[in-house]
Order: sequence, then structure tokens, then C-alpha cells
Amino acid sequence: MKSFLKVFTISFICFTLLLVGGVMAIMKMTDEERDPSDIPINGDDIIVSPGPDEPVEEEKSELEKLVENSKRINVLLMGLEGPRTDTLILASFDPKSKYVDMISIPRDTYYHIKGYDSADQKKINAVYGRSQANGGKADGVVRVASNILEVPIHHYVTLSYKGVERIVDSLGGVQVTIPFDMYYNDPYSDPPLHIDLKKGTRVLNGKESVQFLRFRQNDDKSHSDGDIGRINRQQQFMKAAAKKALSFRLPAVANTTFKQVKTNMEL
Repeated sequence: MKSFLKVFTISFICFTLLLVGGVMAIMKMTDEERDPSDIPINGDDIIVSPGPDEPVEEEKSELEKLVENSKRINVLLMGLEGPRTDTLILASFDPKSKYVDMISIPRDTYYHIKGYDSADQKKINAVYGRSQANGGKADGVVRVASNILEVPIHHYVTLSYKGVERIVDSLGGVQVTIPFDMYYNDPYSDPPLHIDLKKGTRVLNGKESVQFLRFRQNDDKSHSDGDIGRINRQQQFMKAAAKKALSFRLPAVANTTFKQVKTNMEL
């Protein structure tokens, strides 16, 4: 027992000396590295702050740091309905992992610009229809989407309903699961919209695909999941279409697609 106490006492003293020595060394190093402007004045703990004319650099957020150092290529996909963007999707390609991440932007997202004060003009889908001088068309939509998502957007692709039909038909259709009977008519849409799709898993041709992608509610309101439900179906469709496209000769698919879109990218 006496031997144990002797060993314990000597060990405790050694540990205490090491701890005190370490703390003193850290304090000495910190004191040597302190800026003269931080030294207390007249013994009072007063820190000298930058003058009013000296710029103070704000700490960047983690998102800003990630965006600044990112090598990603961001492309805004726009599905057009006349002068409006009926569908908006940001596709972000990571050259390192070779993966594409996609974020859907609901078409009714609130975005108000002074001078465009009516209810239908306070939505992001109305930006495209404004004149180029007032920030409209594709470049204007890119600026707005970049501002909302706080990431740079390097390219854009615009696609009409007719373009969707032709691309899907060139693939021989796309297989999707229709969750319920879809029935809707809008004779005033441009072009007029008539949707009549039965529940089940089936291969849709180009015309049927447009109906599936545009559906938001039934005439009798029996199924009405709005823009968010439609976004889920659009994402399901795009995954199925991409999977089928990759099973073809990709250069041939790219050539077909490129003829049906407008973009600031080269083939």
C-alpha cells in the first residue's frame, strides 16, 4: 500500500508540473503573437477596434466557400409554355464524381420586380416573357434563378412541348407509373391541353408524355396535388428517360436532342 501511495504521489506531482509548464508555454506564445492594437491600455481590458474607414472583411458562409471552390457546371433547364417557363430545373454536373444533381424550382415561386405588380407577374414563371431590356427571356431567368439559389449558373437549355414530343418519340417512348386516372381539359391553354391517361405502368409516346408532365389536377378535383405533385412526376419521368437514353447510342441521342432545344452550350 505504501509503495502504491509513493508511486501515485510522484506521478501526480510530475503530471501537475507538466500541465503547469504547458499552460505557461501556451500563454507565452499567445502573448508574443498578439497584435499591438490588442494590448490592454493602462491596464484596463480595452481592445482597440478598427477605425471607421478601415474595411471589415465579413466571414464567408460555408455555402459561399463551397460555391467559390466548386468545379461544378450548372445548367438551367426551362420547359416553355408560350411566354412562360412552365418547368424550371437546375441541373448541376460534378466533373469529379460524374453525377448530376437536379433541383426543381416550382413555377409559382414568388418573385416580384417593381413595375410588374399583377398577381400573375409576381411569379418566377413570368420572368421569361418580359422584354430583354427588362431582364426577360432566357438570360433574365438565369439571373433570377441564380439569385434565388445563390449559385452561379453557367448555361441554359430551353425546350418547347413539341421538342419534348419529338425527343420522346425518338427514344421509342418512356415507361412511367401513372398513380391514378388523369383527366383534365383546358381549351384556353396555348396549345390547348387535353389530358386523358389511365392508372398503371406503361410506355408513353411523345404526346402522352407531355400530358403526363403537365398534369396538376383533375377536372373534378378528385386528384389535385398541384405543382409539388407534378414536380415529383417530372423527376420520375426524367430518371426513366435518362436511363433509356443511356441504353441507346449516346451521340445519336445527343444529336436528336440538340436539334430540339435552344441553348448557349455547344454540342
